[in-house]
Amino acid sequence: MKRILLLLALCGIAAGTAYAERADSNKPTEILADEAENDDVRQIRTLTGNVILTRGTLVMKAGSAVLRQDPQGYQFVTFTAAPGTVATFRQKRDGGDLWIEGEAERIEYDNKSEVVKLISKAKLRQLEGKRVTDEVDGAFISYDSRREVSAVRNMASGESKPGGGRVRMVIQPSNTQPAPAAPGK
Repeated sequence: MKRILLLLALCGIAAGTAYAERADSNKPTEILADEAENDDVRQIRTLTGNVILTRGTLVMKAGSAVLRQDPQGYQFVTFTAAPGTVATFRQKRDGGDLWIEGEAERIEYDNKSEVVKLISKAKLRQLEGKRVTDEVDGAFISYDSRREVSAVRNMASGESKPGGGRVRMVIQPSNTQPAPAAPGK
């Protein structure tokens, strides 16, 4: 348990100060799929076949998705990977050429809270341009793009249990090493 708490603390440290691109919140949601079914009464859309959701810089892809919309217009989407693949998401963060991307067998996106949950074989990476700066993987990852906070659990249920698996974190060095001194100086 202490190791998991330490890793969660490191997640908060590694998260940095850049936030998800704020302009994305005000953009329309565009969804492409091979097939769609709409239930206007229940406000549920079922999409199948190469689903791609785009909202500003946020791009999410999966084999299928179910989108619910509440009376206030907020969207809640569950993406399910096609067999043998993973569902993915990628979003620009404010502050330059900074990105966050992730993958899992199932991804749940809450447009109201801007929380992404990566479930089963979950991976989350922060990038500067194309260079990975930090990465974490585990059975379950919750990522709050507003606060730039993630939590990693060793069970796909979102719990952590002894013997339930391990989480892994890689934090790249951010400090540049000083140049070696010239010989004789």
